[in-house]
Formats: sequence, C-alpha cells, structure tokens
Amino acid sequence: MTYYDDIAEGYEELHKEEQEKKIAVIKKVMKELNWKIKENETVLDVACGTGLTTRPWPGKKTGLDPARKLLEKAKGWEEWMEEKKDERKKEWKIEKEDKKGKKDNKKNKKIKYILGKAEHMPFKNHVFNWVLSITAVQNFNDINKALSEIKRVGKNHFILSFLKKSEKKESIEKVIEKKFKIQKKIEEEKDIIYFLNREV
Repeated sequence: MTYYDDIAEGYEELHKEEQEKKIAVIKKVMKELNWKIKENETVLDVACGTGLTTRPWPGKKTGLDPARKLLEKAKGWEEWMEEKKDERKKEWKIEKEDKKGKKDNKKNKKIKYILGKAEHMPFKNHVFNWVLSITAVQNFNDINKALSEIKRVGKNHFILSFLKKSEKKESIEKVIEKKFKIQKKIEEEKDIIYFLNREV
C-alpha cells in the first residue's frame, strides 16, 4: 500500500482546489501556444490519482496510477456521473439516437483507469496524442525511466509539472531538457510546468 492509498479517502478534499488552479493555468498557456486537444485525440494522464487532472480534458482519456485506492475513487466518480447522466436522460426523455441517427457516444466519453507505474507503462509506442503528468514527476521512483516511458508512449505533446520545492528539481529539469523540446516553461504558485514536444 502506498502513501496515496492511505490518503485516498480525503484526497480530493486536500488537493481539488489546488489542482483546479493548475489546470486553469495550463489551459491558458495551451491557448497561447495554440495547442488544442481534439475530441478524437488520445490523452494519457500519468499518476492521475482520483482523476482530478484527467476529467477536465476533451478526447479519449486514460488515467494511469500506482495507487489502487485512488483509482477506485476515480472509477467511482465515473460511475456516479454515468448514473446521473442516465437519470437526466430519463427525466428529459432523451432518445438513444440523435436526429441524424448516430448512436449515443457515451462509451467514447468514459475514462479508462489503469493500475500501473510511470516507469513501466502497459502501452504500445506513440499511442497517445497528449501525455500529461500534473504534480507527479517528483514522486516517480526512477525519473529518467519514467520520462523515457512518457516519451515512448506519446506522439508529440507533453505537459509535465512537479513541485517547485522538490529536492529532485534540478535532476528533473536536466532529464526534461535532455529528452524533450521545450515550448514553454512556467512557474505556477506551487509547480513548475513544462509544455513539451518530442525532440526533432
């Protein structure tokens, strides 16, 4: 069991406001860079926790985390949202097919949550259009290996952040600079956030 398994019950209460602020900052910078996640693109959130940093994005989303209890919370939130959608559909008597005859796209909207570590990801090469890891890089056991894996599974857009006060700050920055092409680096209240592309 990990530290994050131990705090799973109160995780969102502890981190929700802080993570939402970071997401808002990230979205603002993405707009400046003219980066936009499309609905048909794939998104991986590495060390996704309860899904706080996974849910706000469009696209086909996958969350990966080594803490089973955090993933259980994330999956529970997804199930609750699905129940609420179903209730609203019944209340509003929305049909399963729209006017054009297209089937309900509910399955595509659901987030896949996978138990796993950043250092050993169970994905093929270059399968995700976007790879994110928000306030997590400092927690990886092997930063070099984890960032190599992030680069391996991603295509060309990467957003990585870590705590400014981390003792690993210098080594994290060296690995990022070695492995990626930096489009922008910003300092938020608590995090350093990198917007990256694959090295040319």
